[in-house]
Amino acid sequence: MSPSARAYLSKSLDVMEKHSLLRHEVDWADVRSKAYLRARGARNAADTYGAIELALRSLGDGHSVFWEPDEAKDRLGASAGEFDGPEGRSLKSGVGYVSLPGVQGSQEAYDRYVRQGRSAVAKADETGACGWVVDLRSDTGGNMWPMLAVVGPILGEGEVGAFVDADGGRTVWSIRHSSPYLDGESAGWGGGRPLARSGPPVAVLTGKRTASAGEAVVVAFRGRPDTRFFGERTSGVPTANEAYRLSDGAVLVLTGAKDADRTGRAYDAPIPPDVEIVKDPRPVARHRDEVLQAAENWLLEQAACRRA
Repeated sequence: MSPSARAYLSKSLDVMEKHSLLRHEVDWADVRSKAYLRARGARNAADTYGAIELALRSLGDGHSVFWEPDEAKDRLGASAGEFDGPEGRSLKSGVGYVSLPGVQGSQEAYDRYVRQGRSAVAKADETGACGWVVDLRSDTGGNMWPMLAVVGPILGEGEVGAFVDADGGRTVWSIRHSSPYLDGESAGWGGGRPLARSGPPVAVLTGKRTASAGEAVVVAFRGRPDTRFFGERTSGVPTANEAYRLSDGAVLVLTGAKDADRTGRAYDAPIPPDVEIVKDPRPVARHRDEVLQAAENWLLEQAACRRA
């Protein structure tokens, strides 16, 4: 390897060794040996990318990834128009419904996501929803904070979760004035509009596509009173990633912590629902949403929604 290529690869490995969630379980001498062997003959940074990806796979967290410079630019510099925004509506039963897709991109994208999501929640709450469905089945991840800014009024005030690192250190997520905070620092966007009815029952919908930041939202609802989960197991990466930009614009997206719920339970595997419902694959069931129906039925049995 050229000195510059070796320095680039060494820096990448140093970041992994310092910040990886499973750093205490990795044989770093072996990882470095194999990475240097893979990068033998490298003349520049790009020639080491394969070695970096090999090292990331050896970490065993199933979530860390490497973005080459062009991909990093596309993912982190996406325009505000390149995502499907949150949607909300009031169901005929008097239940509020909000769906959260994943979001990854620029600050402009996050700001627009929060505006659209908060507006959707407010619209669904116009008649004072007796309970809520929070649909995370299409939440493939990205940035969890805009998502929590949207559902903050539904989550309720106080501590809702935490990151737990390899040494057991906790960084707390909380909701204040319907907006998210990390260890007491605002995640942005200011206070949200409270619900017409505080502390409502909530049904959370999950599926195989619910991943990463989407799973963090699932975790934030775990342990919440009057909350039940419907659908299928989540993707299985309820862990926190941090982006580390390298000298050529490439980015290491490194898993550094597990998500933990408000009871202290940490997660690093698929999260099962309370009520498992697998979509009926038959054509006759194409337009039926058994998961939503089950969730709505449960909500209507709760005291807040029960009709006299």
